[in-house]
Amino acid sequence: MISVILAVMVSIILFFLLVMYYDCHRFVTVTYDIESEKITGEYTFVLLSDLHNKTFGEKNEKLLTQIKALSPDAVLVAGDMLTAFDNAEKCKVAAELMKELAADYPVYYGMGNHEHRIGLCQGEFREIYDAYIEKLYQFGIEPLINESVYLPSANINISGLQVDRCYYRKVRKYPMPEGYMERLLGAPRKDSLQILIAHNPDYFTDYAKWGADLTVSGHVHGGLMRLPFLGGVMSPKLTLFPAYDGGRYEQDRSVMIVSRGLGTHTLPIRIFNPGELAVLRLHPVSHRQI
Repeated sequence: MISVILAVMVSIILFFLLVMYYDCHRFVTVTYDIESEKITGEYTFVLLSDLHNKTFGEKNEKLLTQIKALSPDAVLVAGDMLTAFDNAEKCKVAAELMKELAADYPVYYGMGNHEHRIGLCQGEFREIYDAYIEKLYQFGIEPLINESVYLPSANINISGLQVDRCYYRKVRKYPMPEGYMERLLGAPRKDSLQILIAHNPDYFTDYAKWGADLTVSGHVHGGLMRLPFLGGVMSPKLTLFPAYDGGRYEQDRSVMIVSRGLGTHTLPIRIFNPGELAVLRLHPVSHRQI
């Protein structure tokens, strides 16, 4: 009897290990359709988040091939393309991907907590950060660090939010004070579709209150492991079954798309939770709000 129980336990463990290995080395494409009366034409973004120096094929050729097949108008980056405290060689993965993307598409890059973290360092890691940011500028990518850019062809305004590190604390959610986002970004554009790149989805209520029509986030990695009906199991701040683990969320007239990300860090766990390449198809609609 004991041998049977052990055999079953070993089989279960092997099954989950195989699923984890499989899901850590693949990605799926998920499409979101969003309607708005503010935009002036059809527009498609590809959304990338939480690559963490991961490669899908040599120099991310599988990822780049899929993006090309989708024919986006532009690329949104929701942060954590690299991993804090990786060496310079590993960080070349993110830089090479950005170079290839920027050659074909406008790239609007919002920072994650990993970019922000190494940007605050001194010595070797600060040098890695400075070199990475310099390369982005060389590729024609201007990081949106509490800055905005307006796309007149579609009447879209994109703002990239970089918050203080206290908003990434473990376990406890640090409240965002009144007027904090206005001090960082100024007022949103109300006459255009206001897109907000905000890496941490936990503050969706604050983003909606600020005036974001559409927020794109990542950070949660889909909750590491996903369970039927329950969704993601754990967030990076070590809370069980996070409210925003991946997918589409709505509050009043504000929409948030949370990417489940592409890579992993620290704990290389993805179970029933492959990487995600998100596609945002924006459609103009008269007399309707998103």
